[in-house]
Amino acid sequence: MSKLLISLFLILILGIALGSTVNSSVNISEVLETEDQKDSQANTEWRENLDSKEPVEATFAGGCFWCIEAVYENEKGIESAVSGYTGGKESTATYDQVLIGDTDHREAVRVNYYPSVISYEELLDMYWKSINPTDEGGQFSDRGYQYTTAIYTHNDKQYSLAKASKENLSESGKFEEEIVTEVLNASEFYRAESKHQNYSEKNTLQYKAYEQASGRKGFVERVWEKSPIS
Repeated sequence: MSKLLISLFLILILGIALGSTVNSSVNISEVLETEDQKDSQANTEWRENLDSKEPVEATFAGGCFWCIEAVYENEKGIESAVSGYTGGKESTATYDQVLIGDTDHREAVRVNYYPSVISYEELLDMYWKSINPTDEGGQFSDRGYQYTTAIYTHNDKQYSLAKASKENLSESGKFEEEIVTEVLNASEFYRAESKHQNYSEKNTLQYKAYEQASGRKGFVERVWEKSPIS
């Protein structure tokens, strides 16, 4: 089932449930907007004492890029999180091409961050705790190579840290299965179409419905939430 159909189905159910259980005086849109404003304000305060250095790039593939982008958006120390396609040899990539496997790109997110505020190790921790690193066929309801997991590193330090982080997770015993997430050198990154950018913020209900129906939310809550890698 496509992401859109899953989202629409869940929204319909959610709408029925909300209509019967939520006080009519509560405006859902206003509540969501208020929360967004709080997040936005919290994410701007750290910039006041920021040094003048340029942000550093990091790239993560973890299945549907809507979900990985949502992990990093509005986090302190992160300048931007952009959905796109990477890892392929083709000189271009679009959503339709990648979706049907016409290219060997993965859906991915490029993060621009300030190491003085948030470390690469913290980004890695956030990444692991948003995926199933043992799934070699995709992520949750999204199947195919384009949805498999990989960490694309931009320099030797990132590569070493990513490899060490993967080894640490593997040795932690948290998963019985092998950790199959690849650690690779970063390659050309193609920005996804505008409708896919900031999807969780622009289409909050649709995103939440998809996240739930895909199985990702349940997995993250069951396996990762409040659970350190140890």
